[in-house]
Amino acid sequence: MMNDRTLRDADPPIRILLVDDHTLFRRGLTALLSRDPGLQVVGDAADAGEAQRRAASLQPDIILLDNHLPGVSGVDTLPALREAAPGARVLMLTISEDENDLAAALRAGACGYLLKTMEGEALANAIHRAMRGESVVANEMTGKLVAVYRQAAAAPPLPGDAPAAGCAPDTAGNGALSPRETDILRGIARGDSNKQIARDLGIAETTVKIHVQHILRKLGVSSRVQVAVIAVERGLT
Repeated sequence: MMNDRTLRDADPPIRILLVDDHTLFRRGLTALLSRDPGLQVVGDAADAGEAQRRAASLQPDIILLDNHLPGVSGVDTLPALREAAPGARVLMLTISEDENDLAAALRAGACGYLLKTMEGEALANAIHRAMRGESVVANEMTGKLVAVYRQAAAAPPLPGDAPAAGCAPDTAGNGALSPRETDILRGIARGDSNKQIARDLGIAETTVKIHVQHILRKLGVSSRVQVAVIAVERGLT
């Protein structure tokens, strides 16, 4: 039977454009991502103008975009990148953990918000998940995403607030959860790790992991981000 890695290898690699003003970071990230045969960095850019030109000519599948570019923010560049490469999914890759930056990126149509402090394997997995149509947000930002989502739900929509097609979390799941699963759901919505949830509830971390899998299955979702959004919709935060 073919495993997930074999299936990845059988498919064409995901074509990636890197946009960051630090040359060494782009080179290092290119080398890091090249370890995954399912990923291919096809180009890079150091500023907004070069990014738009390269996006238009390369038509990548994924654009990894820093939020701090010379003279302009990555968020401000995002609409032009989406116009230049309509089929690309844009993932912010930044050092900023600011809630306002997260909100601005999602409103501009980013399909994910990732931090440069994440491990290489986690980044590669996030890229694969984004290509499957998931919204990917760093675990550290999950609690802030909940706050952003709560604010958006309480306010009338503004022009441009809708995320790009295929990027919005699917929150259609309506499975009933046990009291323990509900407690864990609240922890996920706060952005807590499995270890933190286990400590707060006085149970083993492995038990939390099992409950999380049950929650994902019952709600019909595939990520903690989607779980957090459902927690907001159910008034559990």
